[in-house]
Amino acid sequence: MRIFKLIIILVITNSFPILAQTVDSLKNDRFSIHAQTTVINQFKPAFSAKYTGDNSLLTTQEDKTSITSTLFLGVRIWKGASFFLDPEIAGGYGLSQTEGIADAPNGETYRIGNPAPEIYVARLYFRQVFALTSKRSYQESDFNHLGQYLPDKYFTVTIGKIGITDYFDDNNYSHDPRTQFMCWALMDNGAWDYPANTRGYSPSIVLEFVSTRNELRYGFSLVPLTANGSNMNWNITEANSNSLEYMHRYKLKNKNGAIRFSFFFTNANMGNYEQSLALDPNHPIIENTREYGHTKYGFGINAEQEINEFMGCFLRAGWNDGNNETWAFTEIDRTISAGISMTGKEWRRNNDNLGLAFVVSGISKPHREYLSAGGDGFLLGDGQLNYGLEQLTELYYSTELVKNHIYLSAAYQFLLNPGYNKDRQGPVNIISLRLHAKI
Repeated sequence: MRIFKLIIILVITNSFPILAQTVDSLKNDRFSIHAQTTVINQFKPAFSAKYTGDNSLLTTQEDKTSITSTLFLGVRIWKGASFFLDPEIAGGYGLSQTEGIADAPNGETYRIGNPAPEIYVARLYFRQVFALTSKRSYQESDFNHLGQYLPDKYFTVTIGKIGITDYFDDNNYSHDPRTQFMCWALMDNGAWDYPANTRGYSPSIVLEFVSTRNELRYGFSLVPLTANGSNMNWNITEANSNSLEYMHRYKLKNKNGAIRFSFFFTNANMGNYEQSLALDPNHPIIENTREYGHTKYGFGINAEQEINEFMGCFLRAGWNDGNNETWAFTEIDRTISAGISMTGKEWRRNNDNLGLAFVVSGISKPHREYLSAGGDGFLLGDGQLNYGLEQLTELYYSTELVKNHIYLSAAYQFLLNPGYNKDRQGPVNIISLRLHAKI
């Protein structure tokens, strides 16, 4: 595994730079080629708990490593039209096989049984931009972005296999677990059960209106056949997810800020917490109540604010109805998070970053009663539950090793009440090292 990691990093950092620089040096690029590799190691000392269930965070000491490596390929087809393909390889485990924590600590890991590295197509999609003004600004070449002039106001249609979080719930200070905070509920609104397969991708259509100050977008996506499943449900009349977001940019005392309001509505073959308890109050099984017609809906708010030229802060809050089972993301029905991020400009390390954030998450009453009676979700299930809010604090520092290409991060996470269980409150201490390389 170590040899494999080394090979991937060397390939990315040494084989592609010349090609990438050649492409990026052109205006209105015809092609875009970029790549990234991220390796994360997380260590958790042992902690004590009154009991441990099938889906609990293990109380024993753990040391787990994950790796992802992605190639971002783009081509211009005609004016305003582009096509993107992202092959990806991922492997490794999260702590306790990514079970037992709703605010899971590693955004690069998924709940997959086999940790062996696997190659798959992460994204494969077409995008068409329709200009609504002749005024233009230049967009630098980046992951899934061609270097080109874009109109200051435009409408886009994107169709194909994508990561829906590439378009919704963005935030300058907390959205990318490869470079920023690693916790699931810090990288995205934890109460948004966003449509995705096990690895985070879904066939979708996204419509966007973008201007210099306002953005409005809608997404229609497929959902998995089963909760947290790999295969998607193509019965789109009965199984689908709808995402809607409005974003407004503003200036506060001449400092940039943005606020986003989002809503989602999902139809799927979900199970219902109250129905499963009615069928078997002593050992409810959510799968026995799955049927089409069950839905989940929720909303979120996401704000960011520049404080000065090297520091900014963010706030997120989210809620969903919590009547039916979590289907794709994580078992969170209510969440609020806030944090601060700063560059190393004050100590002459402009491309270093320091971040501190806190997230508190909870679940609905039906969800709580289901877990208390011994029910299992796809992430949680201690066998019983002494309910308490799950709380996680994360502190990280990222330092630039090779200018614009290689970054090393150290992070510490302090977790209370994993799985919302005060009988297993810990505290749990998680220490992480992250190596991120990009071109």
